[in-house]
Amino acid sequence: MSQTNTQPIPQGQYLPAVRHNGLIYTSGMTPRKDGKLIYSGKIKATSPVEIYSDAVQLATKNALLAVQACLEKNEKISIILQLTVYLNAEQDFNKHPKVADYASALLVKELGANSIGSRAAIGVATLPSNALVEISLVCAVGKL
Repeated sequence: MSQTNTQPIPQGQYLPAVRHNGLIYTSGMTPRKDGKLIYSGKIKATSPVEIYSDAVQLATKNALLAVQACLEKNEKISIILQLTVYLNAEQDFNKHPKVADYASALLVKELGANSIGSRAAIGVATLPSNALVEISLVCAVGKL
């Protein structure tokens, strides 16, 4: 990944990710860099979905960084069991899967073609700090 391998900075009293046995759960990750929100506002029904690609990918990279910080030296992400993409979308927006595809594409690029299990793309009325998108992952850990 092109970003530095530092944990995302929590915006409250929680951990970026937590591990239990062979599973890693991330907190919701927004499109932040060094703790600063880069993309905010509503996803508009009339805008082309391509303009949201960078925001979705940044939030997804943050989720991956949080997972990677929980891995031991000889471990890897074996599969993403659940990818959840929350979209701060206008009421008339209906292209949730197309925007979520940017998260999927980044994960496939980083982890391989069969790296994603299930996925949900959910439109919400608001997100913390008016973030454009929030990503959470549940990952299974495997050996290298």
